[in-house]
Amino acid sequence: MIQLNYRDVRPFYEQIKDEIRRMVIAGAVETDEKLPSVRELAARLTINPNTIQRAYRELEQEGYIYRVRGKGTYAAPQAQVQDERVRMLQQQYQQVVTELLYLNIPREELQRWMDELGQEVQHDTGQ
Repeated sequence: MIQLNYRDVRPFYEQIKDEIRRMVIAGAVETDEKLPSVRELAARLTINPNTIQRAYRELEQEGYIYRVRGKGTYAAPQAQVQDERVRMLQQQYQQVVTELLYLNIPREELQRWMDELGQEVQHDTGQ
């Protein structure tokens, strides 16, 4: 399931979040599938349960998972995950573009960056 890379500079909770996000989006974890408990995953990864708790809390805020009190943590429905993620990314995009415009980066330059990124993504996805 989840493996930590001890050479990765990212904190463990970020690695866990990224891995669970990837699994939910890729369908490796089905909608409403129960995830390991905080204690279970902490024991499996031999890390502090607070690290898992933080990852789960942030994933819940991002809409990837949901909790049922007394029952456990589950993968959120795909449509909910995608809608919530798009909303969050739009907010981040708006903040970044706004800052770049305040830094007097020309709109044409921003458009060129978008075009280049679009070409890279198409190449990476084989489209």
